[in-house]
Amino acid sequence: MKFSRLFFLAVCSVLTLSAAVLFAAEDGQRVRPVKEEGAGPRVFLCTDLESVAGVLDSVNWCLEDGRNYEEARHLLMGEINAAVAGFFDGGASEVTVLSGHGAQALIPEELDERATMQRGTYPGTWPWRLDCGYDALAFLGQHAKAGTPYGHLTHTGNMGVIDRRVNGLSIGEYGQLALCAKEFGIPTIFSSGDAAMCDEAEALTPGVVTVAVKFGLNPDDGCREMTMEEYRRAKTSVVTLAPEAARKKIYAGAKEAVERLTKAPESFTYADNLEPPYVLETEYRPAEHGGEIRKERKEHPTSFSALMRM
Repeated sequence: MKFSRLFFLAVCSVLTLSAAVLFAAEDGQRVRPVKEEGAGPRVFLCTDLESVAGVLDSVNWCLEDGRNYEEARHLLMGEINAAVAGFFDGGASEVTVLSGHGAQALIPEELDERATMQRGTYPGTWPWRLDCGYDALAFLGQHAKAGTPYGHLTHTGNMGVIDRRVNGLSIGEYGQLALCAKEFGIPTIFSSGDAAMCDEAEALTPGVVTVAVKFGLNPDDGCREMTMEEYRRAKTSVVTLAPEAARKKIYAGAKEAVERLTKAPESFTYADNLEPPYVLETEYRPAEHGGEIRKERKEHPTSFSALMRM
C-alpha cells in the first residue's frame, strides 16, 4: 500500500511537471497571431495610472478603494485607446497592453478591439513577456522615479522607496523595464506621462518620442525623513491637460514613434552604459518620521532581467 501511494504521487508529480513545461512552451500562442512576412512592428505597451491626465492624487485616484478610482480607470482607457490607434495608424501589426498598475486598472470592454491585454501575475514576472517576439516597448501614464523634483506622484515600485540604483545609476519604473528591453535588443520608442518623466525617458533612452500631459508643482530633495504615507501625500499638486487634449497628443506621438521605428530604427538608443555584473541597491523610507532608512543589495552576474526577478 505504501509503495502504491508513493508511485501514485510520483506519477502525479511527473504529469504536473509535464503540463507546466507544455504550458510554458505554448505561452501565448493560442491567442496571439503569427506575424506575417513584412508585417509592421509588434508593440508592447506598459501602462500606469499616476500620470494619466486628470489624475490628481494617489489615495483617491490610484488605490482601488479610492473615491475617484473608477473615474481614473476611464481616463486611463481613453489614453490607452489613443495610443493604440496611433500605433496602428503608424503601421504596427500588433499592440499588447500590459496592465502595469495592477490587473484591475484596465476596463476590458472599453479597449480598442484591435489590441490585446496582458493581465495578472505568473512565475518569473520580469521582463513581463517583453522578450516574446515584440519589436518595441512603449509606456503610457508613466510617472517619474522617486525623488524627482517637480514630478507628480513620483515613486519607484511603491511610495516606500527612496531610491533604486543599478551599478550606481538611479532608475525608476521606466528604467527597470526599458533596460530589460535593451537586454533583448528591443528599442523603447514612446512614453507619455508627466514632464519630469519625459525628461527621465529622454535621458535614458535617447530618441524616444515623449508626450507630457501634466507637470508637478512640488520640489523634492529626496524627502528621506518621510514615511511612505507622508511621501504619498507630498507630491500631489499638478497642472494637467484636459483629457481630450492629452489623447490627441498621445495619438500623434504614438503614430510618429512607429513610423520612425520603421524608417529609422537606429534613432532609438540607450545611454546607460551598464555592464555586468549588475548590482541593485535600494533604500527604503523609515517606518516613522525621521527614523532609520533600510537598505537592500542584490547582485546578478550576467542578466539585468534576472536581477529584477530577484
